[in-house]
Amino acid sequence: MRRLLDFPRRLRRANGLPLLKNPRYQPFRGLSIAILAIVSAPALAGAVDPAGLATSRTDLTPKDQARVIAVTRPTADFSKPETFETMQGGAGTSRQVDRDAFSQPSENITFEEEGNFKLGNALFRKNWVSSPSSTQASDGLGPLFNERACQNCHLKDGRGRPPSADSRTTSMFLRLARDASTAEEKAEIAGHKVLNFPDPVYGTQLQELAVPGLKGEGRMRVDYGDEKVALGDGTVVSLRKPSYAIDGLGYGPLDPHTTVSPRLTPPMIGLGLIEQIAPADILAHADPDDRDGDGISGKPNIVRDVSSGELTLGRFGWKAQTTSIRQQAADAFDGDIGISTPEEPNHWGDCTTAEKACLAMPDGVQKRLGTVEAPSPVMDLVTFYSQNLAVPARRDVDDPAVLAGKKLFYDMGCISCHTPKFVTMRGTPNKAQAFQLVWPYSDFLLHDMGPGLADGQVVGEATGSEWRTPPLWGVGLTQTVNGNSFFLHDGRARTLSEAILWHGGEGQKARDRFAATDAADRDALIKFLESL
Repeated sequence: MRRLLDFPRRLRRANGLPLLKNPRYQPFRGLSIAILAIVSAPALAGAVDPAGLATSRTDLTPKDQARVIAVTRPTADFSKPETFETMQGGAGTSRQVDRDAFSQPSENITFEEEGNFKLGNALFRKNWVSSPSSTQASDGLGPLFNERACQNCHLKDGRGRPPSADSRTTSMFLRLARDASTAEEKAEIAGHKVLNFPDPVYGTQLQELAVPGLKGEGRMRVDYGDEKVALGDGTVVSLRKPSYAIDGLGYGPLDPHTTVSPRLTPPMIGLGLIEQIAPADILAHADPDDRDGDGISGKPNIVRDVSSGELTLGRFGWKAQTTSIRQQAADAFDGDIGISTPEEPNHWGDCTTAEKACLAMPDGVQKRLGTVEAPSPVMDLVTFYSQNLAVPARRDVDDPAVLAGKKLFYDMGCISCHTPKFVTMRGTPNKAQAFQLVWPYSDFLLHDMGPGLADGQVVGEATGSEWRTPPLWGVGLTQTVNGNSFFLHDGRARTLSEAILWHGGEGQKARDRFAATDAADRDALIKFLESL
């Protein structure tokens, strides 16, 4: 079989592959007829059709659709690596796997685009300051906020860390929300006009910091209990069970119906590729009524796109509540830093009408630059940067222990939620993300993870125990990049093994299979995850 021709020139040369006149955007021009012949099932059998979203791909010819089905079918051969398994981010995969592994541009963007990437990186790292300031176009911070720069939460574009007894350094915040309580509010939820309702005093999240002349809203406190788990071979594992409180609430009590949920910042890699996975391919994995009886009932979070007003598929955020990278960035500017954007033109960030002192503070709008503190050119560059952070290459894919661990990952049913691979759409805004075979190991759907991980917070169609399956690519480099190995939405898990053992609900069977196996098999499965 000829190789998929999706390497950029320097990677093809490094791998001893022949150079082509235009190798970047020809990812499937070499699939053999033998592979196409094994295609027998329709691509979207059992797909759901929420909110009128398309359940079939319109960007592919029947021949291309057959190729996509063939190449994304889960493997049954664990004797050797799959073709292009190393290139888990497609043609944009980065070969750099050191401490800067998550900060590299996609390998297949143009030279001119690399300039925009660097400008976006500078804005991503920029510390905003309070208004008024002599550094025009950099003021407008807060007035209430959690951090001064995007990079301060997404440490080295990677995973954040929860607070600890010996350090206040954290990249985690508390999301505040309450369910609909009146008929009018319930109608707004039902019509997808809102995801949930903020606390009437403290808004959508706890803001721990404030500009001079103002006090923060309070301080998050996390306390850990100890939960012992006995594995099948007699090994006893100690899990951290967190509880959360807020010290020093500065503006009165929370509403009694407000729920508090921690959120750890996730890695930034591969977001542009996730954005270009066809909705139909994600919906194809949804089975909200568990019609196949396998105990896995993933469902999409259908939310209203802020820019278009249309109902569409949420795919970003811990509860799949956000539809696009640009909106995710705008939400972070608004809620985390207190900076207004065209998408979220709130000059005072998350300040509520109850926080009158906050609303009395000056904003940072420079009228010569526009009507918001971070106008469209800023959002364009930050969005481009976020869309083009490369996924690092896999390591040790042919190691016998890694292959054995991969087989266990499949056999234990982990791929029921952690879908190994997709092929992105053809007609993407940027050709760098077009028609790429990618390996995120996620279905991007909501799954009930049981009471152990439940936060009780409803977000759109996500219940208080449902979470979006997080992508696993890059997970093995967490320690290398961020100097820690804290996993799950609140960083309670200190190892990948602990993260697996916290799985409940739809993940219970896979978790129990992992717990029941011997130490050698557990080590092999973890070695596979560490190769991602």
